[in-house]
Amino acid sequence: MDTTTNDRLIVKQTIFKYAQFRPSHGHIRLDAVFDEPQDRYLLMQVGWDRKRRISGDIIYITLHDGKVYIEYDGIEHGIYDDLVSQGIPEERIVLAFQPETASV
Repeated sequence: MDTTTNDRLIVKQTIFKYAQFRPSHGHIRLDAVFDEPQDRYLLMQVGWDRKRRISGDIIYITLHDGKVYIEYDGIEHGIYDDLVSQGIPEERIVLAFQPETASV
């Protein structure tokens, strides 16, 4: 299995795992959204909690240039360790939600 195919599988399995959780309150559903042709993978929440509309990303990951970009990570402990433990090398994971450090 080539690297991109393997990365897709790991990312989708990891997101799907989190999609099985249920929020402790409110009527909120978790949707796993996979756009494989463009390599965009998302977990979002949609619903109502205490008469307030809830919607937004929980996880957003993109794949390009041989790397896995964590664009947004709203998981309490972070998704990075999940991806590494499933076999994606640390050097190929980019924390895109953090600013790049400037070289001096």
